[in-house]
Amino acid sequence: MTASETRPLTATRSFPSDFLWGAATAAYQIEGAAREDGRTPSIWDTFSHTPGKVFEGHTGDVAVDHYHRFRDDVALMAELGLNAYRFSVSWSRVQPTGRGPAVQKGLDFYRSLVDELLAAGIEPALTLYHWDLPQELEDAGGWPERATAERFAEYAGIVADAVGDRVKRWTTLNEPWCSAFLGYGSGVHAPGRTDPVAALRAAHHLNLGHGLAVQALRASLPSDRQISVSLNLHEVRARGNSAEDLEAARRIDAVGNRVWLGPMLEGAYPEDLIADTRHLTDWSFVQPGDTATANQPLDFLAINYYAPTLVAHVAEGEEKPQDDGHGDSAHSPWPGADSVAFHRAPGERTAMGWPVDPTGLYDLLRRTADAYPGLPLVISENGAAYEDTVGDDGGVHDPERTAYVHAHLAEVHRAMADGIDVRGYFLWSLLDNFEWAYGYAKRFGMVRVDYDTLERTPKTSARWYSRVARSGELHAPDAL
Repeated sequence: MTASETRPLTATRSFPSDFLWGAATAAYQIEGAAREDGRTPSIWDTFSHTPGKVFEGHTGDVAVDHYHRFRDDVALMAELGLNAYRFSVSWSRVQPTGRGPAVQKGLDFYRSLVDELLAAGIEPALTLYHWDLPQELEDAGGWPERATAERFAEYAGIVADAVGDRVKRWTTLNEPWCSAFLGYGSGVHAPGRTDPVAALRAAHHLNLGHGLAVQALRASLPSDRQISVSLNLHEVRARGNSAEDLEAARRIDAVGNRVWLGPMLEGAYPEDLIADTRHLTDWSFVQPGDTATANQPLDFLAINYYAPTLVAHVAEGEEKPQDDGHGDSAHSPWPGADSVAFHRAPGERTAMGWPVDPTGLYDLLRRTADAYPGLPLVISENGAAYEDTVGDDGGVHDPERTAYVHAHLAEVHRAMADGIDVRGYFLWSLLDNFEWAYGYAKRFGMVRVDYDTLERTPKTSARWYSRVARSGELHAPDAL
């Protein structure tokens, strides 16, 4: 049977009763309590406190104080009818130096969060790593060093032992592309290094760390637990049909997508990626057996999607647009792709400057399902930042966000109707929060946070999404 036969859809855009309707967050973006209960700095603490790295010097020291307000936040999720919540664990809160025994107060926070979610009927979906490497591990070399992958597996085992009896859904890494290529390549993310070889080394050790962590989780968790990785796969589109533009798209697909899909799902790096980057490295950091270790069976693949990537070939000496949506830097996050230009797609754009194109989500799901048949998919992030304002009535009316989510959910429904096995959707994000190098300047939340009082106010998009989640029906954007 196909997925659509076993989990029926209707012409009224109904979703299956077991579909996951969730929202997602990340530890450093919401928790705050940066120096409490034994937590030590992560690379994002260091980066955000470095002048000039983050908008107006914003930091996650307080963020939205979820560490102290998590019970109220869980109650808000329940009020909105969510049946799942994707969150990440702060490695430096649990294991401050990245090695050695855990801090029990740190683990107790996540135990309490999980218990609160379960009591509210909300399924916890735990991500082990969302970019916040303990600073001591970065001081020892960070992800470009093999030892970091080994430490990550130890940390995975610690968290599994603490909450594995209650958490069914596990994700090893969130968007390792950003960790490797924005953190060590372009330098717009922590730790802010700009070395293309270090970025490629980091990518490999993230792949290896993923595989080692899956092995550690399998050894510690009950057999029915589901394990995944969350990839921000790029929906790469060539601007033209020339052989040169198609070659540009191939290069970005290699270093944006197949650098992960190859080792994790096929057990080998793509030969064209190695050829593209041979002038930078001989890849001798890949040791025998590494890609087999990275290639662990997964129960589902989590995909983050926001916008497609439009590329073209550019000849040497010509002006090269760099509108890739990944921040401004004199250093490229795309090693091996010096001849590729990134173009601004036409049409509507969000406050991040990203194009609004929900067809890219369908195309990405279609391509992934065709390449890896039988592997269930989950949308682990999708959403948009807009210039939200508080109205005279005290509410936050954000029809643009509602329309964005509606259009993307319509493409998810279309994919499922075409037989693609999509099991859930997590809106990014539950709360307005610290948006990395943009600080608090960009609001992705369906719940507004007043950064002075930390008061939470559900936006109209949250009320609309609540109705969809409760009914399993994709209501019109103006239906409240």
